[in-house]
Amino acid sequence: MLKNQFLTQKIKEVKEAHKKGYAIKKYHALTGGSYIRDLVYGANDGIVTTFAVVAGVAGANLSSNIVLILGFANLFADGLAMAIGNYLGTKSEQEYIEKERKTEEWEIEHVPDCEQKEIKNIYRKKGFKGKSLIQIVDLVTSNKKLWIDTMMINELGILPNDDTSPVKNALATFFSFTFAGLFPLLPYIFLFSNSFNISIIFTGLSLFTVGALRTFITKKHWLIAGLEMLFVGAIAAIVAFATGYFIDQKLI
Repeated sequence: MLKNQFLTQKIKEVKEAHKKGYAIKKYHALTGGSYIRDLVYGANDGIVTTFAVVAGVAGANLSSNIVLILGFANLFADGLAMAIGNYLGTKSEQEYIEKERKTEEWEIEHVPDCEQKEIKNIYRKKGFKGKSLIQIVDLVTSNKKLWIDTMMINELGILPNDDTSPVKNALATFFSFTFAGLFPLLPYIFLFSNSFNISIIFTGLSLFTVGALRTFITKKHWLIAGLEMLFVGAIAAIVAFATGYFIDQKLI
């Protein structure tokens, strides 16, 4: 009963939003979606890998100076490596898409009859037939860009991604990695007593916060999103601490 009431209310709200013209703004993420993956991955990796260094050093019972040296080395070296990798990966993907697009464009210009048959087969599989099939094929093939886009999506499974920037993706990864990855080191920077225990708290809070902030884009419940990232980070931290502790015991 409650589920049906909630669904009825939800449908009413959505209809009202569409009627008044704010449905897209309310129910869809218009900004940040193209970089949310880079920001989240960068922040998550920055927090997890930096705390892994902290936990490994703590597990091995080494000094706080070692934590800072290895922690900052990880922040900038790994952050830069991730950013460069993201840049090259995004650029390579763009070059691949552009190559395939040029191939489709050449085929449309030089063997249009073959490409028209492919468009016909695509829409036949979608359920079009008879006069409707002829009309949709004529419509698609009358617009070159639409024709190419249709072939890219339906034949090659490649979605248009014109707003992607390798440089912006790389910068998003680097800055989110270094900024978020700084939190596990703060207790050591400010020389807190029980630095490792406070670092655990800072790390947990930052992981949960980054996870919860995803809801601005994903619309997932903030508590579930936060706990999800906290759980993943906790696994990595436990493994790092256990590794450091095990090595320390073996070296004694």
